[in-house]
Amino acid sequence: MNEAIAATAPATSPAAKTRPGHVLIGWVLHNVVWIWLVALVVLFGSFNEFFLTVFNLQNIMVQATVLGMLGLAVALPLLVAEIDLSIPANLGFSSAIGALAYSDLGLPWFVAMLIGVGVATAIGFFNGLCITRLRMVSLIETLAMMIILQGALLALTQGKTLTNLSDGYIWIGQATIGGWPVMPLVFVVALIAMGIMLTRTVLGRSIYAVGGNAVASSAAGIRVARTKVIAYTLSGFLAGVAGFLLASWQMAITSNQGSSYLLYAIAAPIIGGVSVFGGRGNVTGILGGVLLLTVIQVGLAIISVPSFYVGIIGGFMIFVAVAIDAVRVRYFS
Repeated sequence: MNEAIAATAPATSPAAKTRPGHVLIGWVLHNVVWIWLVALVVLFGSFNEFFLTVFNLQNIMVQATVLGMLGLAVALPLLVAEIDLSIPANLGFSSAIGALAYSDLGLPWFVAMLIGVGVATAIGFFNGLCITRLRMVSLIETLAMMIILQGALLALTQGKTLTNLSDGYIWIGQATIGGWPVMPLVFVVALIAMGIMLTRTVLGRSIYAVGGNAVASSAAGIRVARTKVIAYTLSGFLAGVAGFLLASWQMAITSNQGSSYLLYAIAAPIIGGVSVFGGRGNVTGILGGVLLLTVIQVGLAIISVPSFYVGIIGGFMIFVAVAIDAVRVRYFS
């Protein structure tokens, strides 16, 4: 991956790379998401003192959990130079399957939850097979899957909101320990697990290699198709867990569950430095992107900015993040 980048990057002398100004700009570009995050926290806190309260911090943590799980799910296909637009729809459909398994089939809530997560994992696996075995374009295949799952969710719910969830099913979304919500701990565990997987396992190194150069990876003996299928399967699993967490937190499943997360689920890893061309990114950057977008949404709501401006800002930040990523790769990698 680094060799490929070095081959396309303009020649820069070692002395130029060690100039203080060059080093400083490189550091800013590599940490821009955290700089934005700190600046926005200070800005929103100065507009409204409630933003910096413990209660609002807990609110940000809870809201960041579902988006964070989806951000991790989106990042896996991106790291292998693919994309999955169906992840938020998978979240909604699989959570409805789990809820109906409990309410209609009378299964224990834990078994119903496992069924929902299992369905989401199977959908991710199916996406991976279509993209690798049938050589379907991931953008189009997952767009079609997204539309199918959105329609299936609407058919399952008959346009109604499912609220018949057991106390066990909604426990993790409502539970607190010492006044602090339990649900964000799931995101923390997922972050740590994915960080270890990407940096300390053969699978993680294979994911980066395939995303950096699939042809070279295949020549080196890496099973490219299998690596992509595993990435999509893990992505589906994370989407299923996110669906359960969202249903538990909201104590309900709507007929358009998860659809509002599509923009932000894609934006979070990209803003955090996950390349849309594959092979680059880490969980620290994804965490920064998730927190940044959550702070924007919560902060704009607290200072009474109309909600439709949030989408404009989110789209603008994706544009800026991709531009910064292009500069960072071209001149500072």
